[in-house]
Amino acid sequence: MSMILLALLLTQGDPAGARAEVERLIKASGAETIAVAAYDTQTGRSLLVNERASLHAASTMKVPVMMEIFRLAEEGKLAFGESVEVRNRFRSIVDGSEYSLSREDDSDDEVYLRVGRGMTILELIDHMITRSSNLAANILIERAGAEQVTALMRRLGAADIQVRRGVEDTKAFRAGLNNTTTAYDLMVILRALAEQNFLRAGAREQMIRILAAQHFNDGIPAGVPAGTRVAHKTGWITGISHDAAIIFTPARKPYVLVVLTRGIRDKERASRLIADISRAVYQALAPGT
Repeated sequence: MSMILLALLLTQGDPAGARAEVERLIKASGAETIAVAAYDTQTGRSLLVNERASLHAASTMKVPVMMEIFRLAEEGKLAFGESVEVRNRFRSIVDGSEYSLSREDDSDDEVYLRVGRGMTILELIDHMITRSSNLAANILIERAGAEQVTALMRRLGAADIQVRRGVEDTKAFRAGLNNTTTAYDLMVILRALAEQNFLRAGAREQMIRILAAQHFNDGIPAGVPAGTRVAHKTGWITGISHDAAIIFTPARKPYVLVVLTRGIRDKERASRLIADISRAVYQALAPGT
């Protein structure tokens, strides 16, 4: 277990009890690294655990990609109804050699069934976020530009997140050229949506609706009461499980929670841990709701 620096400053409920529970969960997990970043938009207070630890981003990097695509649409540089040819051929950032994605290793079959035909940009965004389609993500990364995605993150105040490439660029992976993130940076960009500091209201609301339609809900949503609105994005590769969310609770402003884990190879166990941390934070912020 890596060294944990915990600062828990959440109000409502019992913050001391929440601190003890989060610490207990982390220590009992046996994980190599757990990073947590939460921000309460109502009080402006935070929970930070290893928040600057840089981990493989897995599919959480699809949120920055979505945000850059929405920015381009806002500036009139693309249209959501624009049809894009679906193809499964991409270029490695290492040497420009061609590679393709494995349908068996993706979480969404439908985009592969459309190869050679068109999908709208909005359809690709929906599949990239709600079903975590790697093929849709690679098509959109090509359109947005990885460097431009990272540049947007810097402008939003996310200093460390790196979007370098598409999914399954094996040569880049072997060269250590990966998409990386910190819990803090994911918290920063979700705050931009939750606190209405990015683009116009309609665009923000549409992004939140897409995130709230997520198909994979065994992490953060599993730790809050049924029916709670959770706009979130998961990420998983071997030994890595993440979830990053905006949680909307009754009678108060939303809060942001990001949980990143490394070193738990059993995905179900990692998801349970994320859900348990989510439950502890929810009970500190919205007891009895």
